[in-house]
Amino acid sequence: MLVDNYLSKGVNQMKLTTIGIDLAKSVFQLHGVDVHGKTVLKKQLKRNQMATFFANLMPCLIGMEACGSAHYWARKLQTLGHTVKLMAPQFVKPYVKTNKHDVADAEAICEAVLRPNMRFVPIKETEQQAVLALHRARQGMVKARTAQANQIRGLLSEFGLIVPQGITYLHQRVPVLLEEAKDELPGVFRELVHRLLTHLKELDRQVGELEVQIQLWHRTNATSRKLEAIPGIGPLTASALAASIGNAKNFANGRQLAAWLGLVPKQHSSGGKTNLQGISKRGDPYLRTLLIHGARAVILRAERNLKEDSWLRRLIGRCHKNVAAVALANKTARIVWALLLKDREFRSDYAAA
Repeated sequence: MLVDNYLSKGVNQMKLTTIGIDLAKSVFQLHGVDVHGKTVLKKQLKRNQMATFFANLMPCLIGMEACGSAHYWARKLQTLGHTVKLMAPQFVKPYVKTNKHDVADAEAICEAVLRPNMRFVPIKETEQQAVLALHRARQGMVKARTAQANQIRGLLSEFGLIVPQGITYLHQRVPVLLEEAKDELPGVFRELVHRLLTHLKELDRQVGELEVQIQLWHRTNATSRKLEAIPGIGPLTASALAASIGNAKNFANGRQLAAWLGLVPKQHSSGGKTNLQGISKRGDPYLRTLLIHGARAVILRAERNLKEDSWLRRLIGRCHKNVAAVALANKTARIVWALLLKDREFRSDYAAA
């Protein structure tokens, strides 16, 4: 019915070759052009109208920003025979010609998806999204657990009760402190602290259960187990990398993967003068944090165990530990790309021919 109304306005759907979709929660703005780039479609659809409209449309190229629900709609439209490409919003923004609104955004997306040098975001499968959802939930609970621990420590300090840093000390010392100062503390405050401790233990239990689920998936996934063999990568980092990267062929080389993670220098050059600054911090900060923390663990272990002529030993000798950690994380990202692309196992004694 929707396509019939669309055709009744004198627009031939055979001319429609490219569509840009501005996604939202309930209202979707479409902008379509023909093979010559002439606008032949400007339409707004509700969520329940999307599937019907594209099911009756001839296969065409569809561009969308990689935002909320983009991967779902990409998979949905691909099953209907369309070619779908996702783009990072910051790469679409330069094509917005006027003030920001849905119509202008859809037109900019349609323009950007046709650029030959545009960078596209790989479409994630449902299993990848499910594993990453576990990681995001765990990350949120860890943040809430830290905030709860800091709140308990701050409230106790107002009554002169000091607890050392670390969540373990809260479980061990807070009940003892409350018992020793029960004559000086109001009963309502002691009851509040016990309630907050119970909440902290519940958050700790939830984090542990999510980590168990992540490790179970890690054991059943060959790619994740392969990445775990790299020094500085454990089950959490391996599963997050395997679910986020997907097909390594999406990156031309290892440096592109490192740049995608924000582990390469940010460049601000002009007039033929090269100026390299700190890391760009682009991409997913969660993956970057895991890799850098893993690199710090490798450096801590390597300060005493590595040979004097090793690359990491020489790097630590001439650079700050934080700089060395980022450099090692960059190298780890390149190793990850090589293993995924060539389907090989990690060898610590490997040397290039």
